[in-house]
Amino acid sequence: MDAVIRRIPGDAGNPASYPFPVLFETVRGAGLARLIRERDPGIVAPFVEAGLRLVRQGVRALGTTCGFMILFQRELAGALPVPVFTSSLLQLPLIERALGPRGRIGVVTADSEHLLPEHLRLAGGSPERVSLCGLQDAPCFHEAIFSGSGRIDPAGVCREVVERSRRLCAADPEIRALLFECANLPPYAAAVREATGRPVYDALTLIRWVHAGLAPGSFEAIGPGEQS
Repeated sequence: MDAVIRRIPGDAGNPASYPFPVLFETVRGAGLARLIRERDPGIVAPFVEAGLRLVRQGVRALGTTCGFMILFQRELAGALPVPVFTSSLLQLPLIERALGPRGRIGVVTADSEHLLPEHLRLAGGSPERVSLCGLQDAPCFHEAIFSGSGRIDPAGVCREVVERSRRLCAADPEIRALLFECANLPPYAAAVREATGRPVYDALTLIRWVHAGLAPGSFEAIGPGEQS
């Protein structure tokens, strides 16, 4: 996304967040407001162009750094020649099935006012099984992500994310897993896991899963009688 954000280790936009090679490209003009509030389909074409440039450099799968890009998952996947994973929200149906019929998912998002049931359905999720928690009015988070200042107080953001995640779980005891919509939140996943006791999924868990399919491990064949 075309946003002035300091991307600390753990942020999906920081190459140090990955134990494998990654390439990045900023899609000029694709600001957060244009995606989150305006839902502007005009950003699809420049994302396709950026994706094709990355593919020409050898990229074998593509992701984005904003979970709200789920709005254009179908269009981007249809236009690009490699697998496309626009949003951490794509993990929703997998998590739902892992939890059983009564388990609920807490989704922590950058903007709960604009994350709608439509976004969850486009990801294959069931909105009725999701409880939302937004960070749009959290001062440290807003300064780091939405202000355009390029400043960040990681400890302050961590406190806000932990507190709101804890509050979400307290309000809905049926929550058995948490999912971060926002690709800037993985640095705080361990603290949230510790504070809530719930597993936490995010943009990095998705991308690591994608990479596992692109570079699977190889194992020596075990013949009959060699099992231990």
